[in-house]
Amino acid sequence: MEQNELLLLEIKDLSVSYGSIVALREVSLSVKKGEVVALVGANGAGKSTMLKTVLGLQRATSGSIFFMGQEITRVAVDRIVSSGIVLIPEGRGIVMEMSVIENLELGSYHRREGVQRRLEEVFHQFPILGERREQRAGSLSGGEQQMLAIGRALMGDPNLIMMDEPSLGLAPIIINHLYEIITKLKDEQHNNILLAEQNATKALRIADRGYVFEKGRIVIQGTNQELIENDMVRQAYLGG
Repeated sequence: MEQNELLLLEIKDLSVSYGSIVALREVSLSVKKGEVVALVGANGAGKSTMLKTVLGLQRATSGSIFFMGQEITRVAVDRIVSSGIVLIPEGRGIVMEMSVIENLELGSYHRREGVQRRLEEVFHQFPILGERREQRAGSLSGGEQQMLAIGRALMGDPNLIMMDEPSLGLAPIIINHLYEIITKLKDEQHNNILLAEQNATKALRIADRGYVFEKGRIVIQGTNQELIENDMVRQAYLGG
């Protein structure tokens, strides 16, 4: 298989501004098929802006975004979602007043075929969601809500799952379980994942490759092991 056939997402020289504030500066990165790619950096470094721009929620000032060989830089959000990209936003984005199963069904809006099969797969992956399918989403614990957000994403049968700060606000034991789930999504279900995380230790341990963001730029990139062993990354993000 040639290199371009391996590329799932390719971003070239992407810049994004919020008025006079430049959020991303000529960023280039890629996600290959079968990869977990981590975007690490402090809050405000540009990671969330990157994910929102890929999904079309934020418009690029310049540069290009290609998904499965097609340019999507200025494509409408619903068409990008239909192409197979799903975002699990910071804060999870579930509808608290709706039931677990209603939230899951929302995830299949663009993929109406095979809904029951995927629902059964989600309940197999997350038995607690099956047990609480009629329960209001807002009554779930933080960890359960994150499982629901992941389950909703899987209901869309995505080609690329983007996760924005999935560990935010969760207890350490729940974070460990969450990252076991993400690892299983890659290793057993072969999902492609672009993961934005302040928790660089967790993210880099499961990622194939990573990019370090600072002030809207990528300052370091490499395999997970290269980043874990990098002195600057260790001191700034991995506790020395």
